[in-house]
Amino acid sequence: MVVDFHVHTSVYEQPTQSLEGLVQKAWGERKEWMEKTYTDPLAFLELMDQSGIDYAVILAELAPITTGIASNEYVARFCAASERLIPFASVNPLTMVNPAGQFENLVRSHGFKGLKLYPTYQQYYPNDARLYPIYAKAQELGVPVSLHTGSSVLAGSRLKYGDPILLDDVAVDFPELTLLMCHCGRPFWYDKAFGLARFHPNLYMEVSGLPPHKLLEFFPELERLADKVVYGSDWPTVPTIKENIHAVRDLKIAEPSKRKILGENAAKLLGLEP
Repeated sequence: MVVDFHVHTSVYEQPTQSLEGLVQKAWGERKEWMEKTYTDPLAFLELMDQSGIDYAVILAELAPITTGIASNEYVARFCAASERLIPFASVNPLTMVNPAGQFENLVRSHGFKGLKLYPTYQQYYPNDARLYPIYAKAQELGVPVSLHTGSSVLAGSRLKYGDPILLDDVAVDFPELTLLMCHCGRPFWYDKAFGLARFHPNLYMEVSGLPPHKLLEFFPELERLADKVVYGSDWPTVPTIKENIHAVRDLKIAEPSKRKILGENAAKLLGLEP
């Protein structure tokens, strides 16, 4: 099984100029094709088949300062096309009234399977007490929470909110909550992400946006934590989905470790049948 744990929608309401430039740089003349592919879930499922992907986590995004709005409603409609498309909600704890309650409604009434938080885009520290009702609700519901950690090239992003060490508090205070460090603190804090994943049973490294062929350079002891590493592409900012999966398979680690990274760990976190 292969699970892509990190796929963004290309359909944003009022996308920022910075996001438009990033996607244009990644796709060039193929940008129009990419946007058509994501607008049609059946076309995206075909792309998944061509790339050898069984399931994909589709992320909503409420970050008008840095990217734009990829609404929960749009993601829900898109993922309704297939059980292979797994919707993750987005909330903004600084602008929404009762974000924990709104998140609960998205899970219970609209089938969302997890939550993606964007501290560097929405500009808050992930251990801010205002987020604790959201974490408590996710722990109660038994769904994972992914958080952006590390850098971003998007204008308006504030890197001080992306230090993985800030998740130490959250992992301690919510020991039954599954937390994923997206991008593993790139490029400043790889060692912190690795150490935190070692220390906390509920904290995972999610390697989206990192060149897969460099994973052993960033994490020389990667295989030691093969049970705690989850693959993600960061599509469409990284357009080479199929090539990236092959690059993971080419890593000089044992085959069972590759299977865990590419899908088995994610399947366990999401409750997917092997």
